[in-house]
Amino acid sequence: MNSTYTFTLYETVSQLPDQWNNLAASNVFLSIPYLEALEQSAPLNMQCFYIGLFENTKLVGISLAQFLNLNQLESFGERDKCIKTFFRNIIFRNFGAHVLFIGNNMLTGQNAFCFSIEVNLVKGVEVLHLASLAIRENLKKQGLKTHLTTFKDFNQEELTAFSTPIFSNFYRFTTQPNMVFCSWDHWKTFDDYLSSLTKKYRDQYKRCRKKGEGIEKQKLDLNAIIFLEDTIYELYHHVALNAPFNTFFLAKNHFRMMKEKLKDKFLFYGYFEKGELIGFNTLVKNGDQMDTYFLGYDEQIQREKMLYLNMLYDMVAYSINKGFKEIVFARTALEIKSSIGAKPEKMTGLIQHSNRLINLNMSTFFASLEPKSTWKERNPFKENP
Repeated sequence: MNSTYTFTLYETVSQLPDQWNNLAASNVFLSIPYLEALEQSAPLNMQCFYIGLFENTKLVGISLAQFLNLNQLESFGERDKCIKTFFRNIIFRNFGAHVLFIGNNMLTGQNAFCFSIEVNLVKGVEVLHLASLAIRENLKKQGLKTHLTTFKDFNQEELTAFSTPIFSNFYRFTTQPNMVFCSWDHWKTFDDYLSSLTKKYRDQYKRCRKKGEGIEKQKLDLNAIIFLEDTIYELYHHVALNAPFNTFFLAKNHFRMMKEKLKDKFLFYGYFEKGELIGFNTLVKNGDQMDTYFLGYDEQIQREKMLYLNMLYDMVAYSINKGFKEIVFARTALEIKSSIGAKPEKMTGLIQHSNRLINLNMSTFFASLEPKSTWKERNPFKENP
């Protein structure tokens, strides 16, 4: 390869070069504080690797890789109980349980790498591919064969970096879209947003707020998160178990570590009824973008009080009032997010199986693993932005 770029693998955050945070300035999810939080509260089935891209001795790129051993999971998700799900899980455990992600499987969007502006993107991702092969060799020495290697999640513009022969054997796939809420320029307050809604969706907002009466929202600090940690985890775990498909479960101390390391960039809001925590949501400030993070709730109260929808409106209100340009709502619950104004953004990943025969039939193999989702896009606004 005619390139001056080389890479170095790191297995702990303490090994990262001093210049790492300079390159992570545009993405908090590649910053050392976030990586420290992840390292100290990673899912039990996850092993992280960190990749430094160098031009001679100068650090010009950084990347996160995650290896997941899905055989260590208690469940892939308990919402959909059917024969197809049963056979999907058998296939996954035997042929797709060891997955290497170049990127962050816990998030939606391009959180795989940050390069300095002088880096040739095509050459940069080619070096990341070489790094992925080195990680696979390291895992092999641990007795772990990598079934699947995945680069995720990229929009159409970012995908051009992968138009190179090295990635010709990778299958390109799309799953559920990333739901992104963009703030209109003339919105200065949440009331401006409400004024832009059609009558149908203003009525939805009023009905939602009426249902939520009696619930108190509180911003929790580190001490409160630690004090309520058991309840927080129970609420999170309930939601995670009822997802259609899981590849990890957070560690119980994850939220306290996020607050301890990210400080004011990590927001934790608890929802209380009669003094009891019945739900929570979390947000991460990422430049002029707000990223929604994990949440949890009591399912019965959620249905009675429209708690999830109330949380979505609260996230929109905070973000508009604080001047954030967009909110990344990620995947899942597509239609309800659409009803408050989020729009779908197509995301593409690249995946390769270590078994040549399976890789040749990756479209069929992948279709057996990916849960299907049918939804209708909504437009709650009087006019298009």
